[in-house]
Amino acid sequence: MHTKKVFFLFTAIVSIQMFSAFTAVNFESKGLKINMPYKKVGLTNKQAAAYLLSRFTFGAKPNEVDQVAEMGVEKWFTEQLEGNMNDDSLNNKLATFNTLNLSLTQIVSTYPNPGTIANIARKKYEIDYRKDSTATSKKDYRDEIKAIMIEEGFKPLAELNKELINQKLVRAIYSNNQLKEVLTDFWFNHFNVSLTKNQAVQYILPYERDAIRPNVLGNFSNMLIATAQHPAMLEYLDNASSVSNDNKMAPKVNNSMVAKKLQENLEAKAADQSTMEGKIAKQVLNQRNTQGLNENFAREVMELHTMGVDGGYTQSDVTQVARALTGWGVFPLSKYSPGRALVDRIGVTKMTERGFIIKDGFLYRVDKHDEKEKTILGVKFPENGGYEEGVKVLQMLAAHPSTAKFISTKLATRFVSDNPPAELVTKMAETFLKSKGDIKAVLIEMVNSKEFWNAAKANEKVKSPFELVVSSIRATNATVDDPFQLFNWCTKMGQRFYYYLAPTGFPDKASYWINTGSLLNRMNFGLAFSTDKIPGVKQHLLKLNQNHEPESMHDALTTYSKILLPERNHDKNIERLTKVLGEGNFAKKIEEAVKSTPNMYASSSDMLTTTDDAMQMQTVSKKQVQKTEKAALSKKNNATINIAYSTGNNSMIGQVVGVIIGSPEFQKK
Repeated sequence: MHTKKVFFLFTAIVSIQMFSAFTAVNFESKGLKINMPYKKVGLTNKQAAAYLLSRFTFGAKPNEVDQVAEMGVEKWFTEQLEGNMNDDSLNNKLATFNTLNLSLTQIVSTYPNPGTIANIARKKYEIDYRKDSTATSKKDYRDEIKAIMIEEGFKPLAELNKELINQKLVRAIYSNNQLKEVLTDFWFNHFNVSLTKNQAVQYILPYERDAIRPNVLGNFSNMLIATAQHPAMLEYLDNASSVSNDNKMAPKVNNSMVAKKLQENLEAKAADQSTMEGKIAKQVLNQRNTQGLNENFAREVMELHTMGVDGGYTQSDVTQVARALTGWGVFPLSKYSPGRALVDRIGVTKMTERGFIIKDGFLYRVDKHDEKEKTILGVKFPENGGYEEGVKVLQMLAAHPSTAKFISTKLATRFVSDNPPAELVTKMAETFLKSKGDIKAVLIEMVNSKEFWNAAKANEKVKSPFELVVSSIRATNATVDDPFQLFNWCTKMGQRFYYYLAPTGFPDKASYWINTGSLLNRMNFGLAFSTDKIPGVKQHLLKLNQNHEPESMHDALTTYSKILLPERNHDKNIERLTKVLGEGNFAKKIEEAVKSTPNMYASSSDMLTTTDDAMQMQTVSKKQVQKTEKAALSKKNNATINIAYSTGNNSMIGQVVGVIIGSPEFQKK
């Protein structure tokens, strides 16, 4: 018996070793071997670890540089690429979020948008706000809407949006799979949708969860199709309403008198909303009024998602892509969704038999697809291409050389510098094409290059407000009980994430983030954070130094600079901050330092300008975007440091840590 146990134990060990070896070999068999040339440029293991952590995480935690250097930077990066590290602690925190595991149908049915609620109030309860708009009626209407929501079992959208925001912060702060979180942020920004679009609001949490997150380390083409078919994108860029009657299933009306008679019959039936026939006629009329070819999504999928603005396509190509994607819309998931009565009348089974495609919120309307021949980028798509035609078009765009260059440029901009070397982009683009859009392969090509490890590029990138906030939490091991407070600070600093209006997403360049007002807000955040002025956020700064209190201001600056900024040269930053802290009128000195030296926060010379690439869009003006994104910024905070954070009972350590977080060195990554 003992012999058998030993045998089985031996067999198990051998099996595990063989499986591990097979996994490693399989990983390298795809050409994904990691061989970082950091030693060739004179970096130590710790310096290489610090650099990787600054680029592929939301900031190093205390002692993490030593841990990564000890295990080996290649092994650490391999684990991050696999994205399967234990995250039980994070999952326990996320378990309190009620919305994360709800299906798309459950979310839509539980969190209706304001338009849906207004329609229910009008049609089911005969309550119409439009009949009276006095102040008194507004209050009464709000009370009636609250009563309707309780009766219908609805919950406010604000609850859904708050959990969306909070989960992003919690994941970024606590996840061990940091690369996965960084890439989720990157790809969501690339395939941006916005909470400012009422029709898309319900779908954005499941959009990130189901279309973005599972694909961030996979194949680009799969992610492109997943985003294109998600209700959030279909509503945000209006493809849900893009339809055509160039279809054998569409009614053929060749006589204008017949068309007029059809319209009159529909209007007559729709006049009586007490019958099901009248309600269906009303829906048909509404659809007829909004039907037609819409090129918004087709344009953005070429300009922003794949080929880039200089990718070599024409306006004709945009139109042809729009035609190929006609009929790609949103399935009415809730019983109150537009078109649901018609679906219930026909039945899902009959719809699928006729060629309609229904999958988790996506609806391909076979009767509204343009079935005529199309030519896109010189490639002919024969007539009657159906649903597969749109898929093939997206796959073709994903595999285009212009897409390889555009995506590689964006990745290099995110992880290397605001103006990445052309040689690096070329190598990454070649790998993109060779691997057929394998994101892991492209990232490995990047970290294996000498251009990535160019010392001149180190610490050149500037953190966005979100990155600043999360890196501050991680660097100090702070405890966060109310993540939404951090969102409020991100908003004050100019990044109201999930609310960016334009399909471009937030620009990834220092020139967008850095100006005098934003720097003062960043300094205010550092001081508020380090002196316990942010509700629901608590840090224990003495623990970072093994409960040893520094003997002097200079000692504190030296000690905490090493903790918060591992493997950096601190001399210039300490000298600068010593002058600020050591002289009288602390708040004024900080303000003067920030205002006089904004160019220290990045290497670009146009630091105080806003780049045009922030506004690559057709539907929203530059002024509108600036107004929206800056609306939450306090004029007082734009002008001066909040003195409450720098006087009174705040400790010397808190002030020191606050100015380090607000300093040029901590702003860089």
